[in-house]
Amino acid sequence: MRCERIRLKDEFEFLGKNGADPVLDVYLPFNMPEMRRENQKRPCMIVCPGGGYAFCSQREAEPIALHFLPEGYNVFVLWYSVAPHRFPTQLTEVAAVMELIYKNNEIWNCDTEKIAIIGFSAGGHLAAHYSTVFNCSEVRALFPESKSVNASVLCYPVISADPEKGHMGSFENLLGRDFKSEEERDFFSCDKQVGPCTPPAFLWHTAEDGAVPVVNSLCYAEALAKNKIPVEVHIYPFGNHGLSTSDLQTLDSENEYTKQVSSWLPAVKKWLSLIFSR
Repeated sequence: MRCERIRLKDEFEFLGKNGADPVLDVYLPFNMPEMRRENQKRPCMIVCPGGGYAFCSQREAEPIALHFLPEGYNVFVLWYSVAPHRFPTQLTEVAAVMELIYKNNEIWNCDTEKIAIIGFSAGGHLAAHYSTVFNCSEVRALFPESKSVNASVLCYPVISADPEKGHMGSFENLLGRDFKSEEERDFFSCDKQVGPCTPPAFLWHTAEDGAVPVVNSLCYAEALAKNKIPVEVHIYPFGNHGLSTSDLQTLDSENEYTKQVSSWLPAVKKWLSLIFSR
């Protein structure tokens, strides 16, 4: 397997403004000539850890990559910029990852028709926001041909900017201020940006999540359903926020509730295989 770390500002100088230094960890399984697979194209997974746009969680980074590598994915873990770096910095960094995947698709053996993005908590907001507004003016100003992902996996995601539903601390870190208008609030509410071209999504959440209410996943799923976009949703009755893989790889201890939640991993792998086989 080939592993490398890419500083995005080395590829796109403008991404290093104001001290930003986003990093991309690249994991590329070896295509075995012995098995006549040297030209095999692999699906890709972009990983966006959570952390309230204040930091990027280690528990939602490499441990996630290690689950998708055995499934035949090229995996790209994005350590995106966080506060005090503000919108649209994070969206443009995801766009940069997409540019690199397309640019290097032959060298990296990437199937550009099978690119998924997975995000956790605030990283789920980043994944959903990119999935819905990848072609917004702020992104297109830097990447005129910014590209859409083909599927999204949203894990206990921050979706709504409505104060009654949302995790407002994430938006404070993302913007550094309050919303200027209802229109701006809607722009950052991913459920309100869903349209016919939004990619299919897999969502999971726990009903007793005390940090990011489960209604965030439900409102995004409802918006997808209204647009007739394929969606799978898993709501687990018990469990705190931020469970990640929900096993001892990312938790200090296990119980019957966390073991139930860990079923999201085999479920999403099956879902992706179905989505990418259509």
